[in-house]
Amino acid sequence: MEARSQAPRRQLCPPGITWLGLAYLLSCLLASSKAKVFSRCELAKELHDFGLEGYRGYNLADWICLAYYTSGFNTDAVDHEADGSTNNGIFQISSRKWCKTLAPNGPNFCRIYCTDLLNNNLKDSIVCAMKIAQEPQGLGYWEAWRHHCQGRDLSDWVDGCDF
Repeated sequence: MEARSQAPRRQLCPPGITWLGLAYLLSCLLASSKAKVFSRCELAKELHDFGLEGYRGYNLADWICLAYYTSGFNTDAVDHEADGSTNNGIFQISSRKWCKTLAPNGPNFCRIYCTDLLNNNLKDSIVCAMKIAQEPQGLGYWEAWRHHCQGRDLSDWVDGCDF
């Protein structure tokens, strides 16, 4: 048998670099956890403050109902479609037309990355949803709104909420 020399092991990274890398990964995880599931009234206040009451003839309850049936009030919701597109954020805005994924092609009418729709700051989601509501279909663009909200008494969605 031949004796192996006990040469010191080489570390791939010095200990300080390893901790720095770990800290970076942890900060990325914390940054991506800025998603939020709103309560009904909390979302109603936020949408009211952005001026959605009466926008394009839709009342606040229409928007709340839409958000509930598309995402369950979850700003981090992503639905993956069979064609590779995604529906993103609290209003489930489609990457087919309205926002940009990492793929280079696609119209991106809202001029935002789809990931911008996945946080608790609703500004990008609201501005994009307002653009969609300007289309001839209005909120009818969303199948969930057509099936669950359109033509119904939606007053319960904002009942008891303070603005």
